Amino acid sequence: MRVTVFGSASPKPTHPVYEQALTLGQLLARNGHTVLTGGYMGTMEAVSRGAGEAGGHVIGVTCSQIETWRPIKANPWVKEEWQKDSLKERLFTLIESCEAAMALPGGPGTLAEIATTWNLLIIGALPTRPLILIGDGWQAVFDQVYKSMGEFTPYNQRVYLKFAHNVQAAVEMLANKG
Repeated sequence: MRVTVFGSASPKPTHPVYEQALTLGQLLARNGHTVLTGGYMGTMEAVSRGAGEAGGHVIGVTCSQIETWRPIKANPWVKEEWQKDSLKERLFTLIESCEAAMALPGGPGTLAEIATTWNLLIIGALPTRPLILIGDGWQAVFDQVYKSMGEFTPYNQRVYLKFAHNVQAAVEMLANKG
């Protein structure tokens, strides 16, 4: 299946999150999945690299708007580049073109990707698919959302978010369809 992986552009190859992303890419490819990422650096590069080195297919969804803001091109492990004009087009391509989505640790961009995917699942604009958030940080963030905004996040909406302690657990959840 096609698996979109969201995550931060910040981690360098020596960062533990980069290593997790590299492992995630390897595991996804070894399980026969095609990987979609934002195609640039950080966790996007690491997932792409891991999948590519494990013989998997890597699709990088890039965008002119980002490349104007920060001069950069797709990472070298992207085998197929889907260039979009805007960040919005890029985001919706990543969300709509997958059969499962995962999120590694990240910042506002990753949170926006998670929230958009989650909301589209809630309203039925996307067919149900796994949305797996990796790492204890996401669990803590959403526990706080549930606690503080409980009446606005009922259980029937919470069920779309799955939490995995690490990348191995995330891939195992995916094998069990989230």
